[in-house]
Parts: sequence; C-alpha cells; structure tokens
Amino acid sequence: MTHLLVLLVAVLVFFALKKTRQSKAADWAQTQFDAAAYGLAPRERLDPRRAGPPLPVHRRKESQAIADAAWGGDWRPAAAFVEAAGRDWDERWSRLELLGAIAKEDDAWLTAWRSADPGNCDAATVEASHLVHTAWAIRGSAYAHEVPAADMAKFRELLPAAIEAARRATLLAPENPGPWVVMVTAARGARYQPEQFEPLWSGLVERAPHHYQGHWQAMQYWCAKWFGSDKQMMAFAERAMDGAPEGSPLAGIYLHALAEREERKTVGSMLTAESTQRRLRAVAGALALVPADDERLPALRHLLAHYSGKAELYDVALEQFRAIGPWCGCHPWAEENDPVAAFDLARGTAVKLSKAEPLAPELRPVKDTNHHHSG
Repeated sequence: MTHLLVLLVAVLVFFALKKTRQSKAADWAQTQFDAAAYGLAPRERLDPRRAGPPLPVHRRKESQAIADAAWGGDWRPAAAFVEAAGRDWDERWSRLELLGAIAKEDDAWLTAWRSADPGNCDAATVEASHLVHTAWAIRGSAYAHEVPAADMAKFRELLPAAIEAARRATLLAPENPGPWVVMVTAARGARYQPEQFEPLWSGLVERAPHHYQGHWQAMQYWCAKWFGSDKQMMAFAERAMDGAPEGSPLAGIYLHALAEREERKTVGSMLTAESTQRRLRAVAGALALVPADDERLPALRHLLAHYSGKAELYDVALEQFRAIGPWCGCHPWAEENDPVAAFDLARGTAVKLSKAEPLAPELRPVKDTNHHHSG
C-alpha cells in the first residue's frame, strides 16, 4: 500500500512539474520571445492569409488561361494540360482537380469535351468527380438527420450515378487510377460496406500504390465516423507511411489521422507515447526529402509542428516552424480567434522547451516593420 501511495504521489508531482514548465514556457513565449533570434520569421511578418508561399506567377497564369479558354468554349487546352502530366498519377490528379474547380463555375465546356471525345478517360473522370462534388454540395456538411429529405434523396441518387460514370471511365484507359480515386471518394457517401469498398481500393493501388489523394480518401473511409474505427484508421495510416517511397509526402497521411482523432477528442495520451514520438520523427525525416515546391508540403508541416509540440518533441516542432516561415493561415492555427497569436505562441513554446540557443546576430532574419499582417 505504501509503495502504491509513493508511486501515486510521484506521478502527481511529475505532472504538476510538467504543467508548471509548460506554463512558464508559454508565459516566456508571450512576453520575451524574439522569433528572429532563433531563425524564425519575426512576428510582424506573420501572414494568416495562406498556409505557404503563393504559387509562382507562371503557374497562376497557366491555370487562369486554361480556365478562360474553357469558359470561352474551348476545352482543348484543358485536355492538353492533363495529358502533359503523363503517368505521374499524383500530378495528373492534381490537374484533374483544377479542371473540376473550373467545371464547378461553368461545366458547358466539359459537356462539349465529352461529346467531342467520348473515349477520353480524363474527361470522363472529371465528369464523374463533378457528380460527386455536386452531390456533396446538395447534401451539405450537416448530420444526416438534419438534411432535408429531398436533398438527401438527390444525394443518394447522384453518388451511385457518379460511381457508375467512374466505372465506365475505367474502361477508356485501364491503367489510369483517376476513375478509381473517384470511386474510393464516393464510396463513403454511397454507404459502401467494407466488402464493397475493398475491390475499389485494390483497383486503385494496383494502378498507383502510393496515390496521395487516394490514400487520404481511404483514410476517411476507415475513420470512426464512417466505416471503421480509430484503430483501423491508425493501422491504415501507418501502413501508408511505412510503404511510402522516398520523396513522397504520403507519410503525412499519419498526421491527418491524428487530426481526425483530435477533432473527435480521442487522441488522448497517445501523443506522448514512445511509438507516436518515433512515428512523428519518421514523418519529419520523410518530409525533409519531399521537393520544396510540393503544394501539399506546407499544410503537412503545420500539422507536424503542432503534433510534435503536443508530443513534447520540441526540437522537431522548432525545425518545422523554421521551414514554414511566416505563413500561418492553416489548420490548426486558422481555427483560433487569432491565428497569428496561436502560431506565435506555439513557436515560442517550442523554442523555450527545446532549449534552443539564440543564433548569432548575422544569421538572424531581418525584421521588417513595414510588413504587418497580424492585425
């Protein structure tokens, strides 16, 4: 009994000291933290408008030109744009998503493309994906019992139609994983049971074993709010991470799984478990090899900084904050009343608790008092 009491007191003292240490670090972060001294963007340069740097001008101009041509009735630049991605299936999907966004504004050009080139798998895939997005726009994000019956009926009608359209698209280019991504995406809303979902997933990974968006959608399928559980979702995310090739951002699916659990408040003490800490360090190593211009990277770095801080891997968190730079318009900071303050507090706390030393003055970022976004 005495031993048990001593152990209990020791545990309580440990947690009390930890809380005090974190509280003192937060206080220091809010009152004494000089970001530039630690190689971080100065607070006055923090920008809550986006997750990372804007797209290069030539990329923005290219996207706009494709959209303008499509809305003007010419689908050929859109077709050529997707075709140019070749067999880089992640890039090809990213380009299909741009076409989907263009079709959301006006889809007459897509109808014309399908009519002029009925054997084109990309056009058929965009059409099927467009049906999925239309269905979800009608349904909205409310709980099922809150959705008007007519809207729910339309939703239930459109999703099987989207899956059927995607199935037909698979016949046009059997090696293309695009239609399979659409089916994996639609499966949740279409209430596919695991035995119906598995063939769709197999079809996708046979064609693109490490497809990022495909994995993200499947992770959603296996989460507790749909057709799986926390355990199944985490196992899926860990398998994706372990199989990810070098240079791929796929290890980041593990971070999305943690975010899913945090949203449902089931993440609990798992963040400070040694197995989670090991995983987070491995994710950091994997993201370090992803090309710097990969558009998925900034959002993953924000998640990694956040969870590394919560997992008490303050050195990993600080490394991510340095890589992120001044951008803080991203989950989880964007959900706070003041994203700039939330981001800055997390950075300062990571600096203090990692015991980082200030950089030599000549190595520090330059402060710019004219650049202010935190208002």
